[in-house]
Amino acid sequence: MQSTEAIVIRLTPLTETSLIVHWFTETYGLVKTVAKGARRSKSKFNGQLDLFFGGEISYALSRSSELHPLREVAIRQWREGLRKNYTSTLLAAYCCQLMEMAVEPGHPEPGLHNLLKRALDHLDATPPGLRALRHFESELARLLGVLQDPSRAESSLRDALGALPASRRELIERLSPASDFG
Repeated sequence: MQSTEAIVIRLTPLTETSLIVHWFTETYGLVKTVAKGARRSKSKFNGQLDLFFGGEISYALSRSSELHPLREVAIRQWREGLRKNYTSTLLAAYCCQLMEMAVEPGHPEPGLHNLLKRALDHLDATPPGLRALRHFESELARLLGVLQDPSRAESSLRDALGALPASRRELIERLSPASDFG
């Protein structure tokens, strides 16, 4: 049984009653678990699995698949503030997508886990801004060791990762000062 601090970064339906939950964990990096029966109304996971939730998870290692059976979840960070503003949700999702692109499954990256946790906590408590987006990109590029010039973190990440999530364009439009007047 594996236990670690984790953040839900993606949810995918598997069957009518089960979910695949993608976690960014402090100890094991990216991990995919199967939450059997999670979509049932009387599931032990009911109300515990949603995007950006963070807490302690336990799962059993699968010998035949990259999908590990999820055993227990104890959520400590609900991050309800992220659901009050679409742009906050969009920026949080962008941060999670970047992490998925930057990290290999099963390889621990405590510094990157801490960066994502801080970013989500910030967005939970503070309105989203262009400065937050750029700070996250700059810190990610720095931690990955690809930051050439702090003013060019976007291009450093694009070069290192091959591309950036498509949602970045909409984020820039929503967060730019000109959008406040239109």
